[in-house]
Amino acid sequence: MTDRVSSLPPVSAMMRAHGLEPKKQFGQNFLFDLNLTGRIARSVPDIESTPVIEVGPGPAGLTRALLMAGAPRVIAIEKDKTTAPILSEIIDASDGRLSVIYADALRVNVSEFGLSEYAICSNLPYNVGTELLIGWLHKIASGEQIKSLTLMFQREVANRIVATPNDKSYGRLSVLTSLIADAKILFDVPNTAFFPRPKVQSAVVQIVPNPDKIKKISNLLNIEQLTARLFGQRRKMIRAIIPNTDWQQFGLTGTERAENLSPETFALLAENLL
Repeated sequence: MTDRVSSLPPVSAMMRAHGLEPKKQFGQNFLFDLNLTGRIARSVPDIESTPVIEVGPGPAGLTRALLMAGAPRVIAIEKDKTTAPILSEIIDASDGRLSVIYADALRVNVSEFGLSEYAICSNLPYNVGTELLIGWLHKIASGEQIKSLTLMFQREVANRIVATPNDKSYGRLSVLTSLIADAKILFDVPNTAFFPRPKVQSAVVQIVPNPDKIKKISNLLNIEQLTARLFGQRRKMIRAIIPNTDWQQFGLTGTERAENLSPETFALLAENLL
């Protein structure tokens, strides 16, 4: 089933054939290394039985890897229509397993795809990666059946996702992710693997929703608002940001800063203060 996809010309050759170049305005940095794209695709849990949504396939290096890893269905969301000639060739070779939606991923309603559950795997565009992740976390908290997210970010963002309290990288992403899922960095990806070569290093992060955690969260939006408020002034004590509060009822003194509060404490404060 994957033979026709694997026999396609290299991604770089297909780009040259169609006169395509990465576009800076879309935050495009293309990954051509087949070993890396294959490693990412094979990292998706239960890939052979799980539909996969990919954002920003570009010339489809990772898309091809997902198909070759056995994904039963891949839905790719691409904003840049100039990649259509390449994606069309891969659609033709995919035996009906690949479909492409040409749209802004930030405005796509995935629930319209009719999937009972799905995984997300993507080399996310740098300029929208964080916003997309927060949107997916809210979907998970509201009951959307996202089985896993296997995502490539700048290493700095990856560190923020998995950081714990009192870590310099700890912030909004750390709190929101930790409250509803289990996250880990799978491996680093050097900037030399991309074209054009970005100035920063990257890493692949895997986020797996945790039902036991999700059940304890009543309103992730309130928690997000509180994290924005406190981390927006992260050097201030919390009593200076939210005055006239009895902090002792939460087991706090009020002299703590945002980086000292556990995700569970953020949830408790959001439930009682907002």
